[in-house]
Amino acid sequence: MHELTKAEEQVMQILWKLKEAFVKDIVAEFPEPKPAYNTVSTIIRILEKKEIVGYKAYGRTHMYHPLISKEVYTKQTANSMVNKYFSGSFEQMVSFFVKEKNISTEELEKIITKINEL
Repeated sequence: MHELTKAEEQVMQILWKLKEAFVKDIVAEFPEPKPAYNTVSTIIRILEKKEIVGYKAYGRTHMYHPLISKEVYTKQTANSMVNKYFSGSFEQMVSFFVKEKNISTEELEKIITKINEL
């Protein structure tokens, strides 16, 4: 799967939330200042070429929908990050975040509990 740019991710976050939408609906969900309609339309077409977004045609307008779930994208992005920056080691990644973010003992225990539940 292709990595998404920041702008593409912003559009996808909205589309995952809405499940399906016209470009005007996506623009409406952005905070102020809202991007131009043409900008969002261009991003949607790029996502379509990357086969991340599909559409249903209604005359000259299109209703867009995600072809990849947020969960699948999140998993692939997390795995890619671990491979790129932590030599494929989840242990190194967790250690990094513990050091950098000053994770409390309570938060670390919650993480361990979740891991043990898997």
